[in-house]
Amino acid sequence: MKRIFVLCLCLLCVITSFGQNVSERLATAFNQFLSDAQLKQAMASLYVADAASGAMVFARNEQFGLAPASTQKVLTSVTAYSLLGRDFRYQTHFGLLTNGGSAQLFILPSGDPTLGSWRWPNNSEGAVLKRLAAAVGKTGTGKLGPLLIYNKGWGEEAIPNGWIWEDVGNYFGAGAFPLNWRENQYDLFLRSGNAIGTPATIVGSEPKLYDLTINSRVSAAEKGSGDQTLIYLPVLSREGVIRGTIPAGEQRFKVSGAMPNPVHQFAESLKAELGASVSPDAPALLLEEKGTQAGILHTEVSPSMDSIVYWLNQKSINLYAEALVKTMAQQGGKPAATEAGIDLIKQFWKTKGIAETELNIQDGSGLSPQNRVTTKAQTTVLLYAKKQPWYQGLYQSLPTYNGMKMKSGTIGGVKGFTGYHTSKAGITYAFSFLVNNYNGTSSALVQKMYKVLDELK
Repeated sequence: MKRIFVLCLCLLCVITSFGQNVSERLATAFNQFLSDAQLKQAMASLYVADAASGAMVFARNEQFGLAPASTQKVLTSVTAYSLLGRDFRYQTHFGLLTNGGSAQLFILPSGDPTLGSWRWPNNSEGAVLKRLAAAVGKTGTGKLGPLLIYNKGWGEEAIPNGWIWEDVGNYFGAGAFPLNWRENQYDLFLRSGNAIGTPATIVGSEPKLYDLTINSRVSAAEKGSGDQTLIYLPVLSREGVIRGTIPAGEQRFKVSGAMPNPVHQFAESLKAELGASVSPDAPALLLEEKGTQAGILHTEVSPSMDSIVYWLNQKSINLYAEALVKTMAQQGGKPAATEAGIDLIKQFWKTKGIAETELNIQDGSGLSPQNRVTTKAQTTVLLYAKKQPWYQGLYQSLPTYNGMKMKSGTIGGVKGFTGYHTSKAGITYAFSFLVNNYNGTSSALVQKMYKVLDELK
């Protein structure tokens, strides 16, 4: 027994010594990082904790509120797991409303951001439309009138406060509606001339856009210059413009935008699938009340929370985060609005020891540059998640960068990483690393941030 006690004591000393060495190495690396010219006018914060004990390993500027960019999606993911549950699935109901001799398709949306998404074959646009057409066909009804969309309880604003104009028309700036369709995204295809400065023209779109026109003000730039375009399109507008440059000599260059009216796009896509079953030019109508004679004839069920969170973090899909924020509010008995969801998130984490002032947030995705969170708060969220039965789902959703499982975040002047790493010594760390207002290139800064995080290896 004495020998075992001595061995355990030695092991404890080694682990303690190793932890101290990690803290010292992080301090040295972080100080060197702060002295870099890229950080001359910047603010940087790093918080590292032992994921098993929760003990702080290293902290610097951990109480400063910084813009988190997309690292904020970890906060939204963990809260959604906690409040909605691992088994949560969205359900979109379709029913038939009869009024005398006429019939109308009635839709009870749920805010499902995956409806018609190409990421799941069974959930794709074509698969959903075919199932719905088959369900309508079995009823034997004649021509359908306008589609009726029940949107009671949903806030009018699809776009959260704080999103900037340059983002809203592009695929990553898609708003969260009661009825979302194909991730509220479309792809434009452009052809550019061989000479720099010549106009680039739009040669197609996927899917076909209904009642929406995009005008090109794009020109050709040097080869290899990539996508330097922005689409400007206000919500519910019928006309927009794409500006910027694409490489010269392209025949079918893809640029993705956000649908300003996914309800109309869905309605027109369904009409095209049903053909003569729908009255010509029948629009979709938004209703505050549901008809009492509606009988549900078909229900679309979304993938599980694990699957939604996986794609949310792997591909940093802003729409998924914003839809989850509104869904948490609705499931909590509040209006399905961003503000209500944010309040719910703050109150939940307040019960876990995170002050509301540490989560000064405007959205669920981190796209708003007005968001401010602390690295200590983000790490506290990770420590909480580590002890939950759904932890593996969250862990698997995190991308791998620099050999570490962590969510990245990038907006103008902001770079961040938050996640987990298990060292060669078998110690798992939870960490959050945020930098605001750096100068120079993001790629150069990232390598310097990796160098600091390498001390956890």
